[in-house]
Amino acid sequence: MKLTQTRIPDVVIVEPAVFADERGWFMETFNEPRFHAGLRELGLPVPRAFVQDNHSCSKAGVLRGLHYQLPPNPQGKLVRVTHGAAYDVAVDIREGSPTFGQWVGVELSADNRRQLWIPEGFAHGFLALQDDTHFLYKTTDVYARDCERSLHWQDAAIGIEWPLAVLAGGAPTVAPKDAQAVSLAQARAGGDLPRWTPAG
Repeated sequence: MKLTQTRIPDVVIVEPAVFADERGWFMETFNEPRFHAGLRELGLPVPRAFVQDNHSCSKAGVLRGLHYQLPPNPQGKLVRVTHGAAYDVAVDIREGSPTFGQWVGVELSADNRRQLWIPEGFAHGFLALQDDTHFLYKTTDVYARDCERSLHWQDAAIGIEWPLAVLAGGAPTVAPKDAQAVSLAQARAGGDLPRWTPAG
């Protein structure tokens, strides 16, 4: 298992070791002791235990996000794609963080087998790049409707560079709740953002 920090150091690319031969291949998709040890080596905090697994399937051009949950049910996510491909995005929305408002995007696919660790305090979304894209993620807390919030995927203040050029129509398919989501500034004004502490 190889862990690599992105330009937002708290967001980490996880690459499992793949063992292949003439029969096919095998990989260990998650190993808690190794994951924790890798985070510690990078000087990052160890997350709470994962308590929920989710699995979605999306057509090409579907954009989901940007979603997050507030305390008492904040969610850290370890995400991966098992079929197809997606452009995965994390946005630091922790008030007081040195990387507040910054984003990072990583392509996850069945071919590259990459995973992305997104800690609590980040908004998360992805754009499906292929039909039948299967997106799996482990979360550090359960889904809680009352704590769920959304930021607009096109917020100019964040400035995410979604790879929309790969879409046939040039525009993503977005759920009504995501189309009506607020900007980062509106969420901040409404007190709907988590706080950052140096400990993580």
